[in-house]
Amino acid sequence: MSSTIVGQTRSGFSLAEYVTCLNGIVWREGLRFLHQRERFVSALVRPLVWLFIFAAGFRQVLGISIIPPYETYILYEVYIAPGLMAMIQLFNGMQSSLSMVYDREMGNMRTLLVSPLPRWYLLFCKLVAGTAVSLLQVYAFLLIAWFWDIAPPPIGYLTVLPTLILSGLMLGALGMLISSGIKQLENFAGVMNFVIFPMFFASSALYPLWRVQEGSPLLYYVCLFNPFTHAVELIRFALYGQINWISLAVVSCCTAAFMIGAIYAYDPSRGLIRRGPAGGEI
Repeated sequence: MSSTIVGQTRSGFSLAEYVTCLNGIVWREGLRFLHQRERFVSALVRPLVWLFIFAAGFRQVLGISIIPPYETYILYEVYIAPGLMAMIQLFNGMQSSLSMVYDREMGNMRTLLVSPLPRWYLLFCKLVAGTAVSLLQVYAFLLIAWFWDIAPPPIGYLTVLPTLILSGLMLGALGMLISSGIKQLENFAGVMNFVIFPMFFASSALYPLWRVQEGSPLLYYVCLFNPFTHAVELIRFALYGQINWISLAVVSCCTAAFMIGAIYAYDPSRGLIRRGPAGGEI
């Protein structure tokens, strides 16, 4: 009798139960996104300001030569479109991490983290949910950009999807790793400023790396080793049906590293979140 109970305990959860958990977390994140309309608007305002205002001013200053994957000269707003897509995912990853800080203290994530399901799977589901929301935001941006004559080849809207999933997972995992060490919401704004803006501006999102190298060789190497740069380049090539293999390798490795780090950090026995005297998580 006891051996049967032990066998049933070791058998774990069924595939259907894992799928149910994933569906529940994804649906919850989607409903939260729909109810927070200002989140959707704010996610589009930032890239559209760059696209409609800054690009118009920089168009005559920053000329873009013929560089892969482009086969001809392009306008500045065409060049920065992939970077703005990645910026949407970067901000979404950080916002999802902000919700993790809140949910971990007083929301349902506090309950989920002590559920029988494996902690790594719960974090993965949260990461998938955040990535799915970012995909909606990115394609909404592409729809608006299409009216601004920023239109990649039609096949590019499909070939960029796997890239957006991978980059969304990487940036979401980075935000999750950062959120693991934050105990108060007030501290999160400062961390975002020290992560989002350096990652975005020290990348190829707004200007080609060869131009950065002409101005500052040191900044060029900072941009070159920035994971966000490779996420931007991966999206840029995928929009034109091509693959940047170096960027693919960097983004894949960073995604795995950030996710493993987040799982380790959220482990109360080893990570950055320690159990308090009452057995709850701080």
